[in-house]
Amino acid sequence: MALNNPSVFLLMINGQIEGANFPDYDDLYCKYCFVYGHDWAPTSGLEEGISQITSKGRGSPQRLVWNFPLEITFKSTNPFGWPQIVVSVYGPDTFGNDVVRGYGATHIPITAGQHTRTIPMFVPESTSRLQKFTSWLMGRRPEYTDPRVVAQGEGREVTRVRSLGFVTLSFNVVTKDMRKLGYDNTPSESTHTMHTHSAATGLASGEQLYST
Repeated sequence: MALNNPSVFLLMINGQIEGANFPDYDDLYCKYCFVYGHDWAPTSGLEEGISQITSKGRGSPQRLVWNFPLEITFKSTNPFGWPQIVVSVYGPDTFGNDVVRGYGATHIPITAGQHTRTIPMFVPESTSRLQKFTSWLMGRRPEYTDPRVVAQGEGREVTRVRSLGFVTLSFNVVTKDMRKLGYDNTPSESTHTMHTHSAATGLASGEQLYST
């Protein structure tokens, strides 16, 4: 009976953090974590991870490649708080200190299938030139104590940030029992046309949530 009337639906994600474009930096690594609502719970896979350090290749002097795998399954009773992935990129500064090179976040795609997302990255900025020089000299750049704040809206309007680069992710998304619980996440023809037009005009909702 429980099989015919499920009480939760499943969201299964696998993919990879493919790489990044940071023209001014090299020898970078990334960390990721998932942020989700109170009704969501992971059932398998890893909620966070850290990649290897990668350097730019001769054939692609602007491209950093990680191909770092992602795999996780969530269960939930409603779509509110749909999972987001937060990516943080780190690398050495002039003095060899590990400093943050970018934060970014995007929602996991709602529809099943293969998806690619390019996340614009940013870093917090010091509020004065003196603080900026001091943090550069001491190797202690402004950074968030918890990167998950990137996926939240509270307080973001008072944070001064600077854009730096982009990170590209690919997802394979599978959902189970959403329709049985009354949720239809299959893309319609009009929705596909709308998203295509939005992407062409730079308004893809999944990529601009935290682009400022």
